[in-house]
Amino acid sequence: MSQRAEIHHQHRDVTGGWLRPSVFGAMDGLVSNFALIAGVAGGTDDTKVISLAGIAGLAAGAFSMAGGEYVSVASQRELALAEIAIEKRELERNPVAEQAELAQTFVARGVTPELAAEVARQISENPDLALEVHAQNELGVDPHDLPSPRLAAVSSFLSFSVGALLPLLPYLLGVTSLWLSAVLSCVSLFGAGALVSTVTARSWWYSGLRQLVVGVVAAGLTFGLGKLIGASGL
Repeated sequence: MSQRAEIHHQHRDVTGGWLRPSVFGAMDGLVSNFALIAGVAGGTDDTKVISLAGIAGLAAGAFSMAGGEYVSVASQRELALAEIAIEKRELERNPVAEQAELAQTFVARGVTPELAAEVARQISENPDLALEVHAQNELGVDPHDLPSPRLAAVSSFLSFSVGALLPLLPYLLGVTSLWLSAVLSCVSLFGAGALVSTVTARSWWYSGLRQLVVGVVAAGLTFGLGKLIGASGL
């Protein structure tokens, strides 16, 4: 039987600047605000105080996440650009040595020395292509596909806000008991974990249970701390 090339094979984006801050932001917003609301509810029955704490937690966390992601990704991008600039200068000053270095990387991957030298020669004829290949081989980055600080910041801000809003929503709608917020948060924690499994190799139930356990433990400990502080009259 003749072998046919696979022409519909595609991979998901694993290097973009939106997935990690979005997932982390939503999880962090849900867990942290659920725990915050539970802690305050453990110390007081005043729903206005609980709601204010939840709103403050949402706002502070969202801005903090956005700012942190922007600075982190911007620093990562600037470091990559600085290293790419160094590699570009080396290609301009020592093209022969860089070509030999590139050929050696192909040899290390099992290519014959003759073929590796020819491939390196052809790649080196195009300065832009040579820089791209050297950057990918030596730095593990694509000069044309560096992460965006703005995209990371906006993604984390929006996802954190959505996650943090869920445990707060019942109080904003007039509910006075922590239980409805807890149930909604637990369902959301499991659902968020299960959703993450669609972009990982884990099963939906494992990811869901893992996230649920993390959130419940955090909220339970904070609730107990709130009870302790409330009972002490501080």
